[in-house]
Amino acid sequence: MPDLWLTTPCAGHMLWALNAPHLDLLESYVGATLREDPHPSSVRRMTILAKLPAWLKSAKHRDEVLRAVRRLRSTI
Repeated sequence: MPDLWLTTPCAGHMLWALNAPHLDLLESYVGATLREDPHPSSVRRMTILAKLPAWLKSAKHRDEVLRAVRRLRSTI
C-alpha cells in the first residue's frame, strides 16, 4: 500500500483518508447525530462504515474528529 498523505493525529489515534470523497464519507457519518440502519430486517453487511473503529464513531470524539477532517481537507 502506498504512503498515505492524508493523516493527522486525532483523539490519541491516527485519522487517515484516501482522498476527498473518503473525507466526505467520514464527515457525513461522524457528523450525523442519528445513524439508522437503512436495511434493519436484512442480514447486516459489513460496510466500510461498520468497520470504522469505535473511537472514531464515538459521540465523545465527534467534534475532534470533525476538526481533524477539516484539517485534512485543507491540505488537499
